[in-house]
Amino acid sequence: MTYDTLILGAGAAGMMCAAHCGGRVLVVDHAKAAGEKIRISGGGRCNFTNMFAEPANFISGNPHFCKSALARFTQWDFVAMVDKAGIKWHEKTLGQLFCDNSAKDIVKMLLDLMEQAGAELWLETAVEGVSREGDLFQVRLVRSGRPMTVEAKRVVLATGGKSIPKMGATGIAYQIAQGFGLKVTDTRPALVPLTFSSQPFAGISGTAIPGRVRAGNGSFDEAVLFTHRGLSGPAILQASSYWTEGDSIHMTLCPENDWMALLRQARTDTPRRQIGTALAEHLPKKLAQLLDETWGLQDQLANTTDKRLSEVAALLADWELTPTGSEGYRTAEVTLGGIDTNGLSSKTMEAKDVPGLYAIGECVDVTGWLGGFNFQWAWSSAMACAKAIAAEG
Repeated sequence: MTYDTLILGAGAAGMMCAAHCGGRVLVVDHAKAAGEKIRISGGGRCNFTNMFAEPANFISGNPHFCKSALARFTQWDFVAMVDKAGIKWHEKTLGQLFCDNSAKDIVKMLLDLMEQAGAELWLETAVEGVSREGDLFQVRLVRSGRPMTVEAKRVVLATGGKSIPKMGATGIAYQIAQGFGLKVTDTRPALVPLTFSSQPFAGISGTAIPGRVRAGNGSFDEAVLFTHRGLSGPAILQASSYWTEGDSIHMTLCPENDWMALLRQARTDTPRRQIGTALAEHLPKKLAQLLDETWGLQDQLANTTDKRLSEVAALLADWELTPTGSEGYRTAEVTLGGIDTNGLSSKTMEAKDVPGLYAIGECVDVTGWLGGFNFQWAWSSAMACAKAIAAEG
């Protein structure tokens, strides 16, 4: 069996590419169903893109690499596809676009497009290895327990990263890429909750507040969720992509508050109260109590100097915390790092030194922010690849 293009992975990028690259196409995936990460995303409604997607929303060893693909297939191009398929959608917040009905609508749209294009799909098919003989790639597969070899002029790596191993994620794309001499950058979990060995927030698990979280050169204003094991919520997930083990993060509680002004006003209005009690007017009571115990806020306001109030305000505006780790790939939404972009063409996603080998989506060293950006990279990188293949004929 010889195909023009063999795509490894029936996820967002793989299906998108298969629907548009033309020729005789085969898509293989180990899962029982295509698009499983699409299906579970966005609480089952799929945050399929973001209205404000631009290169600044992506992390990569080469921040310029994503520009070409994103510019040539934008979020509005994908929205047009969704509209054409009759899928209703809405903006939830911060430009995040979700299906009104179900994430399965996006999966069906992609499967329908693949069927219209004549692409074949083999599910529950394991990839054992990829090699090359002459002008053809030899892909060793196991399907229904039977080993087989399929030949293809081109191979597209679209198997994603290591995140959510219970869904079968293995990082096999990295192994195949390295087998052909491509470099792979260090990988680690991203968009993931952070943990603390001492479990300092176990007593306030479930408490959420607005926050500003800073890690490395990333800063995000969104909700923070205190958990039994540590910290989660959108602001923490975003910051986790910029955090490295051993480093601290900095958190501003309720960044819209002028804490110094509020504490001074409390001293005027309720001088007999303690500082910690006053904070409970502006923070969840459990959190205020934790801060009271942690920072020693039992001073009566009437006896508290401006210097002390300033110290407390500074802690609220810049709470330094050092996580001991993260929840890991088990819950990470994406994998940071991947196939080194220096070895790929930004216009076609083809390996510079291995003609016919392509890499798209999450397996490439391009990681988006939370909020539909990683799906947009899947669509854009897949279309860059598909158009290049279609142009070759």
